[in-house]
Amino acid sequence: MGATVIVDFIHVLEYLWKAARCFYSLDTDEIEQWVKGRGLKILQGKCVDVAAGMRRRATVEGLSQDRRKAVDTCANYLQKYRDYLKYDRYLEKGYPIATGVIEGACRHLINDRLGITGARWRLSSAEAILKIRSIRSSGDFEAYWEFHKKNERVRNHTSLYAKSQLLEAA
Repeated sequence: MGATVIVDFIHVLEYLWKAARCFYSLDTDEIEQWVKGRGLKILQGKCVDVAAGMRRRATVEGLSQDRRKAVDTCANYLQKYRDYLKYDRYLEKGYPIATGVIEGACRHLINDRLGITGARWRLSSAEAILKIRSIRSSGDFEAYWEFHKKNERVRNHTSLYAKSQLLEAA
């Protein structure tokens, strides 16, 4: 099973904002429009075009190496991670493109339980608790519990005494 690696879109926006400051003052509507426009193009899968356009503009405007540093950093980032910035495809498949959902789940499932002050956990105990919390949070606890009860005899008796005469005598 192959994993799909996705760069957090919010992280990409941070790079865009830094690059935008090379062209605009922070307190203008133009900077917001510029970031919004580039962000939408990146969401459409055009990160390479955005990178090229930023570099071209910095060159045309004659920005010094020092002044255009954030533009080049952003463009390099977009080029380097272009294989993980295919947001048009990810959104089409229903994949999350920002880690907020995952971070929220981690906080809810993990930190709220395991982060209790003074608590100490062994890995096996923590893993067992997290599995149950995940099942409960997903709304699958009733189905899980029915499965658990049906398989209890096999787990606790049949598999342990499969070759024993004790079960046959009973």
